[in-house]
Amino acid sequence: MAVYVSNIVINTGTTFAQTFTLENVNTNSVVDLTNYTIKSEMRKHPGSTTGVTTFTSSIASAAGGQIQIGLSTTQTAALKPGRYVYDVLLTDNSGTRDRVVEGMVIVSQGATR
Repeated sequence: MAVYVSNIVINTGTTFAQTFTLENVNTNSVVDLTNYTIKSEMRKHPGSTTGVTTFTSSIASAAGGQIQIGLSTTQTAALKPGRYVYDVLLTDNSGTRDRVVEGMVIVSQGATR
């Protein structure tokens, strides 16, 4: 599978959700995600040994190739403003892992509490 690059912005103290539709670049069709599991983490940099947070990750539509990552208001409130990296890994039922989305995360702190 191809790796999609998508940079995201997370505002502290808000609910965050992002949906991605995975497409097969060779056939211009969505990727069937039946029998896959998903995991996504955010870190300060790729070599960090500990994650900053783990996204709630789900397959929103297996037949439609849609995955979703999210954070609760409590989770985003605990984030320090700054720049981070994240990725999304899919694992099939045979244990093969593929990184399907990666990018930068900008955590922004608003003025309104």
